[in-house]
Amino acid sequence: MHSPEIHRARYLRNNMTETERRVWSRLRNRQVHGYKFRRQVPVGPYFVDFLCWSDRLAVEVDGPLHDDRTDKLKDEYLKAQGFRVFRVPVGDVDDSVPASPLRGEAIPLRGEAVTAQDLQAISCNAHELPSGSRK
Repeated sequence: MHSPEIHRARYLRNNMTETERRVWSRLRNRQVHGYKFRRQVPVGPYFVDFLCWSDRLAVEVDGPLHDDRTDKLKDEYLKAQGFRVFRVPVGDVDDSVPASPLRGEAIPLRGEAVTAQDLQAISCNAHELPSGSRK
């Protein structure tokens, strides 16, 4: 019998939002500099949207229903566990506007930088996601 965390993670993976599917379509299969990301990973009492274990990087997609207070507690917990947290507003994923707030930022991964261009590709590839895809 699996733990409640495993059941909850499976539920979250099978019921991702359209925005999370778009992000996952860009992060999966080591498309970003060869780094492996997992989705809906339990870390302590929280679930991380996308996690690169090897570089201890958590990527969180912030939708309109996210609570700043809860997000702050989650960030503090993850940072205390040695993770870096990168939050992406849902509008930056859905809009492929060139003047995104991501532009110019970089996320270091083991000495390499995942640039805003890499993450901006999430927006550019948004329409390439097959409908009904659950991978």
